[in-house]
Amino acid sequence: MKKDLTQGNVTKNMLLFAGPMILGNLLQQLYNIADTLIVGQFLGSDALAAVGSAYTLMTFLTSILIGMCMGSGALFSYYFGKKEEGKMKDSIRLSFVVIGAVTVLLNLLVMALRRPILRILQVPDTLMEMMHTYVWIIFTGIFFVFLYNYFAYLLRAVGNSVVPLYFLGSTAVLNVALDLIFVMVCKWGIAGAAAATVISQAVSGLGLMAYTWTREPQLRFSLFPIAPEKGAVAEILRFSFSSSIQQSVMNFGILMIQGLVNSFGPSVMAAFAAAVKIDSFAYMPAQEFGNAFSLFISQNHGAGQKDRVQEGMRSAVRVSMLFCALISLLVFLFAPSLMLLFISAEETGIIAIGAEYLRVEGTFYCGIGILFLLYGYYRGINRPEMSLVLTVISLGTRVALAYLLAPLPAIGVLGIWSAIPIGWVLADAAGILYLRQLELKH
Repeated sequence: MKKDLTQGNVTKNMLLFAGPMILGNLLQQLYNIADTLIVGQFLGSDALAAVGSAYTLMTFLTSILIGMCMGSGALFSYYFGKKEEGKMKDSIRLSFVVIGAVTVLLNLLVMALRRPILRILQVPDTLMEMMHTYVWIIFTGIFFVFLYNYFAYLLRAVGNSVVPLYFLGSTAVLNVALDLIFVMVCKWGIAGAAAATVISQAVSGLGLMAYTWTREPQLRFSLFPIAPEKGAVAEILRFSFSSSIQQSVMNFGILMIQGLVNSFGPSVMAAFAAAVKIDSFAYMPAQEFGNAFSLFISQNHGAGQKDRVQEGMRSAVRVSMLFCALISLLVFLFAPSLMLLFISAEETGIIAIGAEYLRVEGTFYCGIGILFLLYGYYRGINRPEMSLVLTVISLGTRVALAYLLAPLPAIGVLGIWSAIPIGWVLADAAGILYLRQLELKH
C-alpha cells in the first residue's frame, strides 16, 4: 500500500497517491453533509441554520489540530525521503505529545466558553439552545478527530494513503446510518445528529490508531522518556504550528464571515449553511490534491530530487486547473438544483440566496486551486511560514471587504460572497511572485 514518491512517473504516481486522499476527504465531508441533509429535510430550516453555524465554529477549532497534524506530516515525509529513520521517530513522538496536549486544552476551553463564543457569533436567541446542544456534544469527540488526522498524516507521510481511506469509508456509512436512526427513529433531534458524528469519529480515530500500532511496527513510538536531539522540538513546533496557524487563520476568517452572515437572519444563515457544504465538497478534491502534492514535494525535496520537484509542480498545475474548470462549470449551471439537496423546494428565497453564493464562488475555483498548490509547495520545501502569509493575505482581504461591502444597502450579502474570490486572486499573485523570486535566487 506504500508508494515511493521519489521514483517513477511523476503525474501517475502523484495521482495514484492523491486519489485515496481525495476520496477520503470527500468521505470525511459526509460526516457534516449527512448532518446537514438529514437535519435540513427532517428538522427544518432553523435546525439547519444552527447546524451550519456550529459547523463553521467546529471547522475553525478542529483546523488548529488538523493543521498541526498536516505540518508534522510534511516533516515526517521529509525525513522519510532522506532515509533518516531516527529523526523521523523523534518527530513522531514529539508531535504526538504536543498536538495531544493542545487537543485536551482546546477541548477544555470550548466546554468552558461555549456560550460566550456563540454570543460573539451573533447567534439569534431562537437558535441559541439548539446550537449550544450541538456544539457541546460535537466537542466531546474532538480527541478522536486528533487521533484520526494524526495517524492518517503519519501513514500518508510514508506513502500509504489507502488505509486512511478504508477507515473513513466505513465510518462515513456508519455516520449516515446513525443519523437516520437517531434523528428519524429515536427522535433525538439535533442532539442525535451530533451524537452520530461523534460515534463515527471515535470509530475512525481509534481504529486507525490500532491499525498503525499493530500493522506498521516501524511507526511505533514510545512517549517516554522524551529526550529529543537539540533543535528537534523547535523544528516540530515550527512545522506543526506554522501549518496550524495557517489553517486556523483561514477558518477564523470564515468564522468572522459566519458572524456577519448571522446578522442577516435565519434565512441567509440557512442558505449559507447549505451552500458552504456544497462549496466545500466541490473544491475539496483540489484542496486534498494540494495536500498530497505537499507530501510529494516533501519526499523529493528530502531526497534532493530537484528536477522531480519542478516537474511535479508543472504537472500538478495542469491537473488542478483542469479539474477546477470543470467543477466551476457544473456548480454554476446546477447551483439551484444542488441547493435542493438540503433545502425544501418551497423555500424559494433560501434557494435563491444559496444559488447566488455558489455561482459567485464557483466561477473562481481555479483561483483557490492555485492557492492550495502554493500552500502545499511551500510546506514541502520547508517554508511553511509562506503558506501562512498567503492565508493572511487571502483571509484579510476577504474579511475586510466583506465587512466593508455588506452593510451597503445596494450590495448586502453579495459583498460577502464577492470578497472571497478576490482574496484568493490576491493571495495567488503574492505566492507566484515569491516563487519567481526563489527561482531567480537558485
